[in-house]
Amino acid sequence: MTPELSIVVPVFNEPDNVGPMLRRIASEVRTPHEILVVYDFDADTTVPVVRDLQPELPAVRLHRNDLGRGVLNAMRAGITASDAPLVLITMADGSDEMDRVDEMVRLGRSGAAIVAGSRYMKGGRQLGGPMLKRLLSRAAGLSLHWLAGVSIHDATNNFKLYRRDFLDSVTIESTGGFELALELTAKATNSGRRLAEVPTTWRDRNAGESNFDLRAWLPKYLRWYFHAFAGRFARVPPTR
Repeated sequence: MTPELSIVVPVFNEPDNVGPMLRRIASEVRTPHEILVVYDFDADTTVPVVRDLQPELPAVRLHRNDLGRGVLNAMRAGITASDAPLVLITMADGSDEMDRVDEMVRLGRSGAAIVAGSRYMKGGRQLGGPMLKRLLSRAAGLSLHWLAGVSIHDATNNFKLYRRDFLDSVTIESTGGFELALELTAKATNSGRRLAEVPTTWRDRNAGESNFDLRAWLPKYLRWYFHAFAGRFARVPPTR
């Protein structure tokens, strides 16, 4: 049977984090699901760890990204390979709260095109991480909410659930990486799709190094930040 939820996990050399993270999904997500661990190359040190876990965690499958290296293409490859009507993206570093996923699914079932795990709404938090990155992310999320009319408080967080019908209706134009969540949020908002959010706590990774490159990706974020503002007065009213 096709699961209701596909969980896409892009990885790049995460042997220490991926096992605990996959076990958390198995123990905390009650919605019938599949987990796609998406890797770029066979020598990725995450791959043998995941293979060893597959007998224990039958929902997990490995998927090689053949669209080109990088987290953006890994996310795109995972979305394309997934089967479920709802798609969740989360990172392998264990920073996201898996016990929020079932509530995100409930909101997706009710018609929300995107459901964000929100660090900046009431009840959400962000613990650790580089100070500049945290300040810019918070400023972007809250200014988009209060000034650009984006209905969620955390547009940049990649811990988001998407309806398949929404993903099938848009063309992904991002070229860098983690700005994908902001692009999809801006496009859903400007096309009148309903967005929802649940509070979540983001915790900085305990092992390994982040591949987030703020200086390289900031211009790509700004493109979609201003795209959301540009649609402020021309967008379609949200659907119910």
